Amino acid sequence: MDPLAPLVTALHSQGRLRVWSLVITAFGDLVQHRGGEISSTRLRALLGRVSVEQGALRTAMSRLSGDGWIIRERAGRSSLYRLSAQGLDRFAPATTRIYAPPRTAPVHRWAAVMTSTAAGAQVMRLCPADDAAGEADCVVVGDLQHISNAYRAAQLEPTHRNALTALAADLAALGKGVTDPLDAAAARLLLIHRWRRIVLRFPECVPELLPDDAPLKNPRVAVAQAYAALTPAVEGWLESDTGGLAPLPKASQSAAKRFGAALGA
Repeated sequence: MDPLAPLVTALHSQGRLRVWSLVITAFGDLVQHRGGEISSTRLRALLGRVSVEQGALRTAMSRLSGDGWIIRERAGRSSLYRLSAQGLDRFAPATTRIYAPPRTAPVHRWAAVMTSTAAGAQVMRLCPADDAAGEADCVVVGDLQHISNAYRAAQLEPTHRNALTALAADLAALGKGVTDPLDAAAARLLLIHRWRRIVLRFPECVPELLPDDAPLKNPRVAVAQAYAALTPAVEGWLESDTGGLAPLPKASQSAAKRFGAALGA
């Protein structure tokens, strides 16, 4: 059985696939730490493994080029692509959030952070005290004496819960093992693509605030562990010449710091 079938099916069952967004994920996870440049041949192999048609990929690359995200250079019969300076500027802030280290120690000090909206309403959020930095109208720090089940349940609105449920299904499929290098690269691409959309769309909740029936009790830890399991085979594919592909340059040290200690950094 194809180990990627559940993830590929899920990818294509969410409406029209935004191939350009998947390409940006590929650059961030698989290309930037190895020189920042990828050939059209290797990119086709990667995206083809997740059932993206070549025509759709060409359209996506044309759009990214036209929008100023990427730069293309001819290299014989192939092309080489890299993120433009504009693309890097857009990309960098998201990278920090995507690969931030998981919180593994229990939270002992909490902050109630209150801000005022333009309409004059007061918005309060509860977070670990060391995450309370930034602009706020009022910050109260102390111990958490009580938290109700209703408050926990409210931390996951339906679309957030559905997104975590889908992530949990992907992780369960990956838990059965992926050993082929190209399969591992495609699997890591799909894992980070889903995780990227969750991190950039929803506020991240610490485990202590999640309801008991949350799809994942600590999503970042779960993603970090799956990422670490896939990484040796993925990096092997990136530096191999299998199928006549030119190996990518040596990986930068920054890649080893992704997800912090979960990757042994």
